[in-house]
Amino acid sequence: MDSRSFYNEILTEHNMRPYYKHDIDDPDLVLEGVNPNCGDDIWLKLKLDGDVISDGAFTGDGCAISQASADIMLGLVIGRTKDEAIRLVDIFTRMIKGGASDEEIEELEEASALRDISHMPARVKCATLGWHTLEEMIGRK
Repeated sequence: MDSRSFYNEILTEHNMRPYYKHDIDDPDLVLEGVNPNCGDDIWLKLKLDGDVISDGAFTGDGCAISQASADIMLGLVIGRTKDEAIRLVDIFTRMIKGGASDEEIEELEEASALRDISHMPARVKCATLGWHTLEEMIGRK
């Protein structure tokens, strides 16, 4: 399967059947992320167990890329510590800019399907909306 087909299959699956697009009761952290360029708008909600992201979800509207990317991101960070999640945000951001190693990109699992988004500058903010919202929510050290 070529990378374009893989990209399309992953995005389609996460856009049409997002696992994490729903509301959750009593989240510990809630933050809205907005892409004013295109109108993508998500509400990211996380539950924490100490320093571990124990559950997460998002609601909102946006293009297929923003919605699929947020869904993929949550699948990757739930069960990880906040520091691990921030590290993944950093790798994802560098991947989009063309600066992550192949080994790092492998850590992103399905999110690696978005690596070629850098060739579509108008869509970069769509792909990174959930990731930047997560980063802002849990902060950098």
